[in-house]
Amino acid sequence: MTIRRGWLAGFLGTAALGLSLLATDPVAAQNKELRIYNWSDYVDPEVLDAFKKETGITVVYDTFDQMETVETKLLAGKTGYDLIVVTASFLPRHIPLGLYAPIDAAKVPNLKNAWPEIQGRLAKYDPGNKHAVNYMWGTTGIGYNVAKIKERLGPDAVIDSWKILFDPDQLKKLSNCGVHVLDAVEEMFPAALRYLGLNPDSKAEADLNKAGELLRKMRPHIQKFHSSEYINALANGDICLAVGYSGDILQAKKRAEEAKNKVEIAYAIPKEGALMWFDSFVIPKDAANPDAALAFIDFVNRPAMAAKNSDFIQYANGNIASKPLLSAAVRDNPGIYPPDAVMARLYTITPYDQKSQRLVNRLWTRVKTGK
Repeated sequence: MTIRRGWLAGFLGTAALGLSLLATDPVAAQNKELRIYNWSDYVDPEVLDAFKKETGITVVYDTFDQMETVETKLLAGKTGYDLIVVTASFLPRHIPLGLYAPIDAAKVPNLKNAWPEIQGRLAKYDPGNKHAVNYMWGTTGIGYNVAKIKERLGPDAVIDSWKILFDPDQLKKLSNCGVHVLDAVEEMFPAALRYLGLNPDSKAEADLNKAGELLRKMRPHIQKFHSSEYINALANGDICLAVGYSGDILQAKKRAEEAKNKVEIAYAIPKEGALMWFDSFVIPKDAANPDAALAFIDFVNRPAMAAKNSDFIQYANGNIASKPLLSAAVRDNPGIYPPDAVMARLYTITPYDQKSQRLVNRLWTRVKTGK
């Protein structure tokens, strides 16, 4: 996932930094300090408070809004962090480079609560689950304005398929109410491949060209290609359809409800299947306090803490024991925790090699420019 939320960053980072400056012994201070790098608004502040109260470890919590920023720090070395949340598709590039320390499972007893289904899917990126512990996961699907869709497609319209995006006759009916699409080849090409009945993880040139041609057909009806603006656009009623990340679309729904603007937002996982993504904890090789990092991973994998975080940010977590403790609004939302039949249709992908990356980049440029 590439974009997340935003209001906690300044408060958490500044408050924690202020506390850490009060320490008089640099070595002792370092041992009592945990530096975390995570997406914005991606943790319940009360969980951080509880961790500090129990352990005495101050959390310095910095945030980012795109994985490329994280990757640059990791590749440069000396990240300055003890714990980083990384999106799974980056792991196959990072692990062979030795950017992460292995997870010492003996120091994380609450890994016993890990969800086998999620562990198994994450292992595609991190063989043996040796370097990454899942924090949150979700899907890439379709968010829409219920009223505007019914106005244009009829009162019985159902959004449950990628057809609404990839059938030009369907999509053009929504042109005048606004459609946003993620500006992300790793999201859009697999969706197009799946709709065509092809392997969403295909790297074959012929398959990617077919997907590119399908994506080009939607271009005349797309208002914007962007990976974050759709959140506010949906919440404000400015657009009627968006391809986006599950949690972000549910955040848009929440914002609309809080604003009481009478905008009803819904999220659909297409019946053909959708991409499943994972955000996971890793400990950078240069971590100054890896023991504190392991202690935090263990703490947030207590079922009650995992549930608290999920309720706060509206995302599914990788802790199976937390499910009974979740609020019904989160646990019973099929957009957050899909039923088994839908889970079976979710797919994962591997990174593009250099040749296929160049191809999809070129094809995507043609899609966006309409040339």
